[in-house]
Amino acid sequence: MRPIGRRLLVAIAALLVPALATAQDNSIVVASTTSTEDSGLFRHLLPLFKARTGIEVKVVAQGTGQALDTARRGDADVVFVHAKAAEEAFLAEGFGVKRFPVMYNDFVLIGPKKDPAGVAGTRDIVAALKVLHDRQITFVSRGDRSGTHLAELALWKLTGIEVGPNAGAWYKSIGQGMGAALNTAVALDAYVLSDRGTWLAFGNKADLAIAVQGDKRLFNQYGVMLVNPAKHPHVKAAAGQRFIDWLVSPEGQRAIADYRIDGQQLFFPNADDPSA
Repeated sequence: MRPIGRRLLVAIAALLVPALATAQDNSIVVASTTSTEDSGLFRHLLPLFKARTGIEVKVVAQGTGQALDTARRGDADVVFVHAKAAEEAFLAEGFGVKRFPVMYNDFVLIGPKKDPAGVAGTRDIVAALKVLHDRQITFVSRGDRSGTHLAELALWKLTGIEVGPNAGAWYKSIGQGMGAALNTAVALDAYVLSDRGTWLAFGNKADLAIAVQGDKRLFNQYGVMLVNPAKHPHVKAAAGQRFIDWLVSPEGQRAIADYRIDGQQLFFPNADDPSA
């Protein structure tokens, strides 16, 4: 190759490397609960954020436990989940910088419209779960360490009933996401705990409907955290923090409130509540 050819290639490479670095800097990875993805919320929010900042967000949608583990490994820049105790443990371990409350909705108990448990229209979730156990009526559990699964286990603890591998045939733990759990409930004509957002966006409702809602123990809070760059120096801290700052800003909070399905608001912003 002639010297001028080599010089030209070096010059081109010098131009391309900064461009590639800039493209990489303008994207972040967010490990997030499946409900933010399955509900369609991210499809609503992320184009707005990119239009404002130029930053592309790549979502890894997992159960909360898996999302936190992904962040612990340094395979994400931001984690956006819904299990406050698990989030606080993540911070205490030094894997997160700071937790910001973002929004809330609630969980609902879904069941067959014919309602074999006789709990439809009631508000006491603990009483409803006791009925399912006592009558051995099929209940589908995600069983995947997700925020929804952790919330379900906390509710069973309030009943005083032990669930798990030895619970019996009525308790189906599938180790899968919310969509799979809802599809399993459809197939088995069973009850299942779901976050409201995923339920509203779910397309295969078949003969299922909301049975129990409105209990304050069904409250479902979401939080967001930057993965600690002191643990993982490759974390894109500046871009990740811009995403967090936008989510909790008036613009981001309005965008969350504006997201609806069939006129129903799925998530309610509460970044201004420091105790959330």
